[in-house]
Amino acid sequence: MRFPLYFLSIFILCIIAWTPLCSCNDTIFKCLNRRSNPSHPISSVIYTPNNSSYSHVLEQYLRNLRFNESYIRKPLFIVAATYITHIQSSILCAKEHDLQMKIRSGGHDFEGLSYVSDMPFFILDMFNFRSVNVNIEDETAWVEVGAILGEVYYAIANKSNVHGFPAGVCPTVGVGGHISGGGYGNMMRKYGLTVDNIIDAKLVDVNGHVLDRKSMGEDLFWAITGAGASSFGVVISYKIKLVRVPPRVTVFRVTRTHDQNATSIVYCHQRVSSQLDKNLFIRLSLGVANSTSHPGDKTISATFIALFLGDSKTLLSTMNEDFSELGLTKDDCKEMTWIESVLFYTQFPPGTPKEALLNRSPQRNEYTNTYFKIKSDYLQTPMPKEGIEFIFKKIVELERVALTFNPQGGRMAEIPSTAKPFPHRLGNIALIQYAINWNKEEQKAAGHYIELTRQLYEHMTPFVSRNPRRAFLNYRDIDLGINHNGPESYSEGKEYGLKYYNENYERLVNIKSKVDPHNFFRNEQSIPTLPSQRK
Repeated sequence: MRFPLYFLSIFILCIIAWTPLCSCNDTIFKCLNRRSNPSHPISSVIYTPNNSSYSHVLEQYLRNLRFNESYIRKPLFIVAATYITHIQSSILCAKEHDLQMKIRSGGHDFEGLSYVSDMPFFILDMFNFRSVNVNIEDETAWVEVGAILGEVYYAIANKSNVHGFPAGVCPTVGVGGHISGGGYGNMMRKYGLTVDNIIDAKLVDVNGHVLDRKSMGEDLFWAITGAGASSFGVVISYKIKLVRVPPRVTVFRVTRTHDQNATSIVYCHQRVSSQLDKNLFIRLSLGVANSTSHPGDKTISATFIALFLGDSKTLLSTMNEDFSELGLTKDDCKEMTWIESVLFYTQFPPGTPKEALLNRSPQRNEYTNTYFKIKSDYLQTPMPKEGIEFIFKKIVELERVALTFNPQGGRMAEIPSTAKPFPHRLGNIALIQYAINWNKEEQKAAGHYIELTRQLYEHMTPFVSRNPRRAFLNYRDIDLGINHNGPESYSEGKEYGLKYYNENYERLVNIKSKVDPHNFFRNEQSIPTLPSQRK
């Protein structure tokens, strides 16, 4: 009796996924223990597949379940570091034994690159580094990378009702990946990206040295504020600059369908959203709804979600003057504190206490703890109405793919494209997100759902940036290219590097070649070294 080839392949993959392929396990554990501080033994925070807590530790910050299938290779072990010496030991022993180390903070990497690899590896998990120390007097805070954004917002709100921080609207996102990849949120038109508000950092380099901004130098500090710190070292914490917010802000969430003139409203949104008062951010999300005029049919649904750093009277005056097409009314507007607006944007029920932001388990309505695929684009010229109708038709046809426009302009257009590795500043109207998710029962059709996202991405080609077609690092997308970290590493890196970093790519490669010449800190989309720097 013969096994079908398909089942034989899956059987082999499962063996590969779970079999410890590194013969150096015992010796690397000896190395870790030898280098560990006797007062803080590393053995107490090492989890292997033989440990009953291994699966829990692995899965508690594994946010995209696409990468938790049985055939996916699992880490040989996990170091859930609690002291800096654990980080130093992990780096030095991994170098000594030529073992790949993946660094994870919140686990929201959309392609799972912080906890998945095609070769034997282990995870340095930073979730225990989660302190947030706010200093209202000098309007700063030191935030460790394992903290989640919700914990940061909560700590700030506990000290002040007139301070906030411009970062993402998903409270369970880990600080480490969010900040090091650029970070954006609904205050970026007023205050820029998250990385535009970082003033210091502490990092462990490839030699195990602990550096701050002064000792690491401006080049390395620049690189870890927008190009993904995992290409350069292990960041322990960032010092953030708090921003001022009014005691009361205004929010709204309104939806218009195709029958309610959605085409003209979306057309206007693309023309004015990046030119509005910089205190106003209006996100647009396109999806599919049931038609009211043609029961049984599907139609486009355009939802506008806004944060205005001011009162509702001023907001209505601005909207009536610059975006009257939306037809915003006083009843649509809700005044609240800034921290309440964080809960509103995350779709918590009204009256939810701010303590909900401390919950590290994602809500069901987030693209987390589910199966999903994300892609990104940049809109640089408003789409014509015919183009909008063309895309509407495709969204309704695909049905499952959501398209979101996050307007820029304001402060984003005032900061030079070389100020940080993130280059998408002046000339970009909006960051576009493509997103699709599915449940466990649908996982067998995962390839189909991923292909739907690629189809919508392809249909948007005439309307988005080109040469290169730009992408956002925090919306990690493996479709843009993979680095095998071999002889072609530099050229492979350029495939995705120019899309993420544009003119900043070469500077990043030069910095990488200087601080990590042997490419220890690497993943499938990391910054490569120059060809001459390879081993």
